[in-house]
Amino acid sequence: MTALTLSTAGAATLRADALVVGVAKGPKGPVVAPGAEAVDTAFDGKLAAVLDALGASGAEGETTKLPAPAGLKVPVVLAVGLGPAPEQDESFDEEALRRAAGAAARALHGSKKAAFALPLEDASAVTAVAEGALLGAYAFTTYQGGEKKASAAASKNGGPKRPLAEVALLGGKPRDKEHKAAVERAVVVASEVNTARDLINTPPNDLTPAAFAAVATATGKEHGLKVQVLDEKALVKGGYGGIMGVGKGSENPPRLVKISYTHPEAEKHLAFVGKGITYDSGGISLKPAGHNETMKCDMSGAAAVFASVVAVARLGLAVNVTGWLALAENMPSGSATRPGDVLRMYSGKTVEVLNTDAEGRLVLGDALTKASEENPDAIVDVATLTGAMVLALGNRTFGIMANDDAFRTSIHEIAEEVGEASWPMPLPADLRKGMDSPTADIANMGERMGGGLVAGLFLQEFVGEGITWAHLDIAGPAFHEGAPYGYTPKGGTGSAVRTLVRLAERTATGDLG
Repeated sequence: MTALTLSTAGAATLRADALVVGVAKGPKGPVVAPGAEAVDTAFDGKLAAVLDALGASGAEGETTKLPAPAGLKVPVVLAVGLGPAPEQDESFDEEALRRAAGAAARALHGSKKAAFALPLEDASAVTAVAEGALLGAYAFTTYQGGEKKASAAASKNGGPKRPLAEVALLGGKPRDKEHKAAVERAVVVASEVNTARDLINTPPNDLTPAAFAAVATATGKEHGLKVQVLDEKALVKGGYGGIMGVGKGSENPPRLVKISYTHPEAEKHLAFVGKGITYDSGGISLKPAGHNETMKCDMSGAAAVFASVVAVARLGLAVNVTGWLALAENMPSGSATRPGDVLRMYSGKTVEVLNTDAEGRLVLGDALTKASEENPDAIVDVATLTGAMVLALGNRTFGIMANDDAFRTSIHEIAEEVGEASWPMPLPADLRKGMDSPTADIANMGERMGGGLVAGLFLQEFVGEGITWAHLDIAGPAFHEGAPYGYTPKGGTGSAVRTLVRLAERTATGDLG
């Protein structure tokens, strides 16, 4: 991953390939942001005028490259838009800083070193800029360029460019404990978000349930985590009818992975449960043409849970966290579950399968029941569960459902705090009747309208009595198919990792409202 340091060097004296400065959108044109004073001086106080002449406005994510004038040790100045200038005595929004840093890092792919002279008023701003730069510098090039993928020649010939190699944050205070901690936290969190992105972007022929479980096992050893893997034999013996029902149509058998972090001073225990469908064809209820191409991302929930537990361990938080990865490949074959089949879940409840493409709730149902056996203080599941949630909230916002309104509100506030767009959603009791089955205890489908809420109601059936639970449907933001923006790349995004990590931090400090 991109290296990041706090630097005490001045903007005019540091040697780098580029110098990044912020520019805000003012009422009469672009306004140079704090941190860029030395650069503005090098432009004879006319940096804003030059940018204005070039058509720059300071709009969020806008990038403008300028040849550096005499007096600077860099060849290029990159001005990045921060959006509307804050009112007097107000600071730039942390998410605006995060997105600006991400846009700048993306614009500098292929560079060795860049100095970022963005506003760093406090430790929170340091965290935002550091996270944005590290997330924006991400690139998934594992399968590109053959043997020459990392060479300069490959980049010049149209091959993939390497991510920005090094970022120096100017204006930070390397000896300040808060600033130093902010950078260390940002490095860990961004690293694990990028780990989730890597897993999501990995082709399904390489990331099978067994391969994902192997990654979890190896990483667990590296970070002192306890990892337990149930293979198909153990799943059959244990009665995990939901996971086996989804996975039995594939030549790549399912897995249930438990990854545990414990802290000697922990007073609370969180359980994170992730949907890990490593490829989703829809099963016998086959998806139509045009809906299969991105279904390697259907394990994004499990990727987020895995990465979050590792991040919590690396941060050494005083909270116990258990991650459950419900891994399966949903394929059509002679052995696949059919519409009309009845599965007996791990809880003992029977489910009539009306649509095999509503498979995520089946693997999650088993994992939620298993997680409930440990009686954690709260369970949060994460899943690319329903297209209905995308219809409701769009591609950039995930939905939050819960059996406790206060917990749902807390998660929403946490998500907004870390820059992940979310929205609280209800669990209307009247929609439960639509899942009544004449054959089984419940069907895996209900009313079409409100389908995302129906899925949440289904999952609620498998949460242990008295346990606080929330469900994050990340179907929209988990995989970005459009052009990159801010610190969000094309492909896997690592959605929900930052929310889960902040939830663990709040729980560890007792600061969960």
